[in-house]
Amino acid sequence: MEKNIAGGSLFEIEIEESFLLLQARNESAEKALFKRKVDRRYVQFHFCIKGRGLFHYNENRYSLEVPQDQSLLLYNPQTDLPLQLELMPNSEVLSLLMTIRKFHGLFTSEAGYIPFLSEEYRDKKYYQQEPINPSISLVLSQLSNQHMHPSVSKLYCKAKAYELLSLFFNRNADNLPAQCPFLVDEENLSKIRKAKDIIIEQMAEPPGLGELAQQVGLSLKKLKEGFKQVYGDSVFSFLFDYKMEFARKLLESGKYNVNEVGLKIGYSTASHFIAAFKKKYHTTPKKYLMSLAQQGA
Repeated sequence: MEKNIAGGSLFEIEIEESFLLLQARNESAEKALFKRKVDRRYVQFHFCIKGRGLFHYNENRYSLEVPQDQSLLLYNPQTDLPLQLELMPNSEVLSLLMTIRKFHGLFTSEAGYIPFLSEEYRDKKYYQQEPINPSISLVLSQLSNQHMHPSVSKLYCKAKAYELLSLFFNRNADNLPAQCPFLVDEENLSKIRKAKDIIIEQMAEPPGLGELAQQVGLSLKKLKEGFKQVYGDSVFSFLFDYKMEFARKLLESGKYNVNEVGLKIGYSTASHFIAAFKKKYHTTPKKYLMSLAQQGA
């Protein structure tokens, strides 16, 4: 489910019963406020991927600031903690919400080292804010930028959400051998993210791989391997999926015709755009718009 907020959007997916994934994005130049009811049964995990967010609680009597690359864990069995997130311009926060009952079930044999699962914390509120380590940062990037086929998107998000939780509570996460060199190399990870930003900004006329590698300061081999590792796809396959999703939203807005949408994302002829759209969504742009009109009728 995706809900548009003034200045941004809030995407929500039910991973399982009592387990939700939220993605709040503000790509505007103004602040955006996101609100959602969250009762006292839920443990809240918030990860600021980009920019900065302010979480307001107790009718705005106090606030918690979470800057980029910081996480926030909240649990209070004594009172509801509804989500009131003030997201700064060009910011993104990814959150996991899980009931304490479901959460208990994840740690039946090793619950001792999870503070609020111990007897001491059973009925107490818990708060923890700490930096996001590289292994978690990788999973957040994959979740934030996933462009899986709709039929497997929920399954992918479910797998990544559980991976995120396991890394969050892994006491030795930073000592694990890194299969991916980008896990422990923030500089390279930053360059890979920069490459992603460049191709998105220039999607109509993206640079070639060699030029892109030069722009971000990586060898061609490291760019290819790193992009695949971080985003789960090759550079141009990722860009293709992004362009098609962008085109779909432009069509849905009703502001542009098929030719205009194709030109905006880099197709010089309508026929090439229509063929690409059909390859992605198994229907033509015109038929897609007709199906939307029928749904709204």
